[in-house]
Amino acid sequence: MAQGFSDAIQGLVKELRADAPDCVAAGVVDMGTGMLLSYETVDSHPPEVLDLLAGATLDLFQGRTVVLIEDVFKERRGVANDQHYFQEILVNSANLTHLFIRMTESQDVVAVVVCRKSVNVGMLFAQARRVVKAYGL
Repeated sequence: MAQGFSDAIQGLVKELRADAPDCVAAGVVDMGTGMLLSYETVDSHPPEVLDLLAGATLDLFQGRTVVLIEDVFKERRGVANDQHYFQEILVNSANLTHLFIRMTESQDVVAVVVCRKSVNVGMLFAQARRVVKAYGL
């Protein structure tokens, strides 16, 4: 992994963590390798939970059924490129809101932002999109 890419990933995580409202954690997952490339969190988490985050992100965006849905949508809409159809996914859990956003250029890289459930979702999307766009990975 090139040093420039690694620095960009770390900068992206730091900026997401700082700029996303009510943010408690941010990270970046490489779905090609299934690895969590970088993360920052206000709490400590067992390593196995962080490993599961990468796997869950892969399932959300590229699980077998998701890929089938994407293929059907592309076929019905006459889309002939390799870009993934699903670009952002919002998940609400009991206490948290999780936003997953694919990078623009590197479709196998996903930024993850975790915020308190009380977050203004519109502001979360606006801030996270702004930061992701600025990094243009």
